[in-house]
Amino acid sequence: MNSSKPNYRFWTVTVAALLTAGLTFSLGQWQLRRAAQKQSLQAAIDEQIRLPALDNREVIAAKTIADVVHRSASLRGTWQAGHTVYLDNRPMGGKSGFWVLTPLALEGSPQWILVQRGWVPRDFTDRVRLPEVATPTGVVSVAGRMAPPPSKLYELGEMGSGRIRQNLDVKAFSAETGAPLLEVSLLQTGPASEGLLREWPVITAGVDKHFGYAVQWFSLCALVVGLYVWFQLILPHRQKRLSPHS
Repeated sequence: MNSSKPNYRFWTVTVAALLTAGLTFSLGQWQLRRAAQKQSLQAAIDEQIRLPALDNREVIAAKTIADVVHRSASLRGTWQAGHTVYLDNRPMGGKSGFWVLTPLALEGSPQWILVQRGWVPRDFTDRVRLPEVATPTGVVSVAGRMAPPPSKLYELGEMGSGRIRQNLDVKAFSAETGAPLLEVSLLQTGPASEGLLREWPVITAGVDKHFGYAVQWFSLCALVVGLYVWFQLILPHRQKRLSPHS
């Protein structure tokens, strides 16, 4: 009369194990597909990085951000120091501080480009005090790599308009300054200078992260299968064989 109970339990555990193993295996495969997509993206980024450096004319002539982003560039122009902005709560090297942004009026063109010049620490005893940043006058040559505008952080209320800001919108800043700003920015590279640190993160598409997740899902799948085989097949067989009533 109780013979159906072990059978019912066996099939319940079997179905649960199959569903769990199938789900975790599918998630592992999905992460591998994401890794393949990111590998293609990383290859495209690496290809951009290897191309020759852009000049003023090539940057201005670009039709979309995608045409120039990640490319190295050497641009000539004059700093518009009066429009320098300090983006708050931007870390570098594990320390909190400001990203310093200054527009560069491109030589031979009415166009300006926003330059992410580097990082400076903030004065935590006086949160409105701006660090000293040297800005050369006259025509300068700035080396770096093309990048999207600075990423935006969560911000309560409307976007600020002072020297210290949480975020900066290029179109709004263009209207504010009355200058035609390109929709792409230049991430200035090179050793620390002018009071600025430039230890920017390495460009990566995050391929390793997806391989790591895939390993976790496949390991969980293998664990489920292993536990099922041991507790549902091997252990009952051993117990039956060792039972004195067998």
